[in-house]
Amino acid sequence: MKLIIIAAILPLFVSCHHEKLVTVLPSSKAIGHYGRTVFDKDNNIVLIGSASYVEFNFTGDSCRIILKNIAPGADDYNYVSIEVDNQYRGRIKVAERVRTAYTIKAGSNSSSHLLRIFRATEPHNGAVVFAGALGTGITAAEHPVKKKIEFIGNSITAAMAADLTEIPCGQGKWYDQHNAYYSYASRTARAVGADFLISAVSGIGIYRNWNSLAPAMPQVYESAYLEIDSMQRWDFSQYTPDVVSINLGTNDLSDGDGKTPRPPFDSTTYTNTYIKFIGNIYQHYPTTQIVLLTSPMVNGPKSSLLMTMLERVQSRCREIYPGKKGIQIFRFQPMEPKGCSYHPNLKDHEIMAKQLEPFMRSVLDNL
Repeated sequence: MKLIIIAAILPLFVSCHHEKLVTVLPSSKAIGHYGRTVFDKDNNIVLIGSASYVEFNFTGDSCRIILKNIAPGADDYNYVSIEVDNQYRGRIKVAERVRTAYTIKAGSNSSSHLLRIFRATEPHNGAVVFAGALGTGITAAEHPVKKKIEFIGNSITAAMAADLTEIPCGQGKWYDQHNAYYSYASRTARAVGADFLISAVSGIGIYRNWNSLAPAMPQVYESAYLEIDSMQRWDFSQYTPDVVSINLGTNDLSDGDGKTPRPPFDSTTYTNTYIKFIGNIYQHYPTTQIVLLTSPMVNGPKSSLLMTMLERVQSRCREIYPGKKGIQIFRFQPMEPKGCSYHPNLKDHEIMAKQLEPFMRSVLDNL
């Protein structure tokens, strides 16, 4: 079902035909927010993490959502993915740096509709601000208590370069194919009925990145915005995952961007940094179950090396952090990705999620 969007710069007041719309602020109990989100100084909800989202119910044939783009460059923008009544309805390009209203059509005759607005892009792209909603019958969506998963990773986990349905590879901005709604992480969580939070940054590694030596994930993880220069710390009490899934190593093992000087890969540094990072996670989540993922993008001898290092991390953590749940390892099957810049496309993410789902379901069932 095609998403119908009508965008308009928000005036001082808004009316729709002869029916008065009720404005609901982001701070209202009617608005649920999930993933890496914070409130800004104006009490708007800032969608930071990939696939972070807001949700609520509305009545009638449409409602308006008020969004604002916060991106690093003057001509940069973001995307959100829309889900209505648990059906994906497409992406919206959010380019305006002022509060802008977007009309979302319900698409069915039901008396009430469930709307979710997911951030499709990632922290490298700044953020998307949710500044409220206008409509009728806006109420809180039922959100039952579920097991929680945090997915820590890189561009693969953020679903960079995956969605080619609108803009082909090689056209537009580097992030025009982002769609975290369809990341293997989002898909897996939905399949196993878990809440999820994604902490992912394109190009990042555990001790070095694709195009830089720092900051790697351990240096940005505690920042709310996953940025080294952000003064705002992430409130770890906001979300306590039952499982923390870590997928880091693709960029550490990569040959780099061909421009930045890159010393030979150091497996000892990789292993020691990983162990220390896990210790930091335990400080925030003492009872969590940690799962280490291999990368389907790493093949041949590098794949064997990655598995060996993860097994070493698993063994060492058993000694260094006694009393913690035993770390588990999941191995993706190697693939030739069909997205842009040697990344998985939407179908590849579906394949990855189908591989990971039974494993993750078993992990959650045994907690």
